[in-house]
Amino acid sequence: MSRIGRQPIPIPNDVSVTLDGGRISVTGPKGSLELALPAGLRAAQADGRLTVTKAVENPQTQSVHGLARTLIDNMLVGVSRGYERQLEINGVGYRASVSGSVINLTLGFSHPVAYALPAGITAKVEKNVITVMGHDKQAVGQVAANLRALRKPEPYKGKGIKYANERIIRKAGKTATKG
Repeated sequence: MSRIGRQPIPIPNDVSVTLDGGRISVTGPKGSLELALPAGLRAAQADGRLTVTKAVENPQTQSVHGLARTLIDNMLVGVSRGYERQLEINGVGYRASVSGSVINLTLGFSHPVAYALPAGITAKVEKNVITVMGHDKQAVGQVAANLRALRKPEPYKGKGIKYANERIIRKAGKTATKG
């Protein structure tokens, strides 16, 4: 029994929701998103709230009921407030800059790295912090993961790109074994 799936989703005042059969379209000040509901689920809008119900009781609908509700909630939050993810760059000579929709990174390679941002995603750089912003939670998280994968933080000195709230567990170097 899904407890998350049963909870109604409050619709913000500045967001409009369109239900068209198995598709949900959400439009707000930050943009618009669409979602196809899994088979066996229905969405209904009433009194400024959106509810997701199961049309058929079977294990498949049971397993995706809470997921569908959470995805719709993420869409509503994204188009009204948006999402952001912060990354920190650590290392001597490591730096980043944004020009248009491209992030230029110097990460200790023999060449600079240019990462093109997808549509709907913006970024800003302040000192050694990259902030990735957008209205689609999945896209923001994927761009942040792709940037982190360019130079993962290493465990000895912590050099690389890490999430702002990530804690890198440090290893002792070779000198720790002597003595």
